[in-house]
Amino acid sequence: MSVVRVSFRWLPPLLLSLLLAACASHPQWQLDDVKGHLPDLKFQLTNDLGQPVTAASYRGKVLLLYFGYTHCPDVCPLTMVHLHTVLQKMGKLADDVRVLFVTVDPARDTVPVLHQYVTAFDSHIVGLTGSQNALAELAKRYRAFYKRESGKNTDGDYLVTHSSAIYIFDQHGHARLLVTPGTPNDAILHDLKILVEQGS
Repeated sequence: MSVVRVSFRWLPPLLLSLLLAACASHPQWQLDDVKGHLPDLKFQLTNDLGQPVTAASYRGKVLLLYFGYTHCPDVCPLTMVHLHTVLQKMGKLADDVRVLFVTVDPARDTVPVLHQYVTAFDSHIVGLTGSQNALAELAKRYRAFYKRESGKNTDGDYLVTHSSAIYIFDQHGHARLLVTPGTPNDAILHDLKILVEQGS
């Protein structure tokens, strides 16, 4: 009787490649995965150069959407500094990322004011403004909250209370991740690198 010998030496590399493929298709996100829970990015606004832009203007870039205002005394500038730090650590990969800073105070955040503000933090940050209705519609689309306070601070200026989450979209405008207050910079850096490299 002859014995048929079958070699299984090819199985380990094959299984390894399958496991690697599975890991690549299902990244271990460190941020909140919101895929399928939020709508695609959609807006018609004006950038900090005075140009009309839509979500399609930024196709091909990983986008971070943040609602804030230039007179914000603490949370907004701190968030922009954190994002600047993350972008710096990304090196050349940061060229494929844009931070969209959407004002919730269009009365004071004119185009020149927005431009001066965002460029002071990082060249990858874009200021966006528009009509009250357009801004409210965009905020509602992503369940973001903002409200002008009726009182005034010691400088005779008003404050705007607003949520401080950061919404991350992939190169096709699909909502993918959510950054909540207190998230470490390293977690943002980790997930942004994955998103950028997935689209390259």
